[in-house]
Amino acid sequence: MHGYADFALFTDLYELTMVQAYVEQGMGEVAVFDLFCRDLPPQRNYLLACGLDDALSYLKQVRFSPEAIDYLRGHGAFGESFLQWLRSFRFTGEVRAVPEGTPVFGNEPILEVIAPLPEAQLVEPALLNQVTFQTVLASKAARVVAAAGGRGVVDFGMRRMHGVDAAMKAARAFHIAGVDATSNVLAGRQYGVPISGTMAHSYIEAHDDELGAFRRFAEIYPETILLVDTYDTLEGVRKVIALARELGEDFRVKGIRLDSGDLADLARQSRRLLDEAGLKSVQIFASGGLDENRISTLLAEGAPIDAFGVGTRMGVSTDAPALDSAYKLVAYAGEGRMKLSAEKATLPGRKQVFRAGEGGDEMHDVIALSDEELDGRPLLRTVMKDGKRLPAGREGLEAIRDRAQREIAELPARLRGLDPADPPYPVRISDRLEAARDHLRRTLSDK
Repeated sequence: MHGYADFALFTDLYELTMVQAYVEQGMGEVAVFDLFCRDLPPQRNYLLACGLDDALSYLKQVRFSPEAIDYLRGHGAFGESFLQWLRSFRFTGEVRAVPEGTPVFGNEPILEVIAPLPEAQLVEPALLNQVTFQTVLASKAARVVAAAGGRGVVDFGMRRMHGVDAAMKAARAFHIAGVDATSNVLAGRQYGVPISGTMAHSYIEAHDDELGAFRRFAEIYPETILLVDTYDTLEGVRKVIALARELGEDFRVKGIRLDSGDLADLARQSRRLLDEAGLKSVQIFASGGLDENRISTLLAEGAPIDAFGVGTRMGVSTDAPALDSAYKLVAYAGEGRMKLSAEKATLPGRKQVFRAGEGGDEMHDVIALSDEELDGRPLLRTVMKDGKRLPAGREGLEAIRDRAQREIAELPARLRGLDPADPPYPVRISDRLEAARDHLRRTLSDK
């Protein structure tokens, strides 16, 4: 899941200092931590859970090498007994999680870690990093796919994303959310995501004339998509038509790509020219500064576009690039724990989330204690036990993608649109959890 040596050091310094204190004080009883998002961004009606696969890979593999131990020894804050503890560190705990590709909402545990306190504490930054980032991008991509209304979407975002790891994980998250393919060849190899691409303006510019460039490219890639806006878009379309007449039955070009200008008007004019030339099977592919809102506007204007290449705005989730995610202690040594801070209070104890209703407007969620049996489908399931991944934590990418499409389709229609849902999706806490929270709050207030 990474390209760095000593990835165990991918943690905050204060995690290590706290863990050393826990170890020296003998505080090694079982703790429970919830990973969740407090609130959804205003532009999101739901989040699409993602990143579990990398989180579990990290927990299974995390080790402190001799070189990492030497580095920490040189820092001066850590004693030899603790460094030896780190040398033998292995994650031995349990993880319960919502399956990837499941829509989730505010305050619902996406992932729950049950492990000795030092272990559960140390892994906080890596888990938050992977789950938060990938959930951000899957949630954004789901909106883009919804706006496209069944038309193809290709990920073009890698070159402007925030680093190699981001571009790799994004391609997987996008595919889970319904994006059809990626331009990222390494992600295609790594994850099995279909890869797709056309051509750049530089190829056209490198040739003496546009038609000649089209001709030569189509000789090598007969079923290509030709980029027509390097000089004059409609003249570029006419040159594609000229190539079709030149090649006759050997013309197999699949489409043209529009990458600039008034895409709606250019798509309409291009479609007319192609249809009049008998090239109704040639598709129109659009790219250039697209996101879900722009796609929705283009289609509302009647633009005859068959597929979209979406890059930067999806790749960095421009409108909502961060989540108010948290990883909080909710139980230790068999007792509920909670935070009382204003606007950041937490819910104590191990939990389950029940999704009730048969789909549509009757759906709602209940956050409950883990031993409750309520109406609906429990979302959290055990994916790791004793530090080992279970079959439930080893799902294939296409199975996760299928789940995402199925579960998004079951949501109330108001949530699947781009506008803020009115009313928002209902989430409540169970009577027992509410009582446990209120009791613990009173107890802590008296201390």
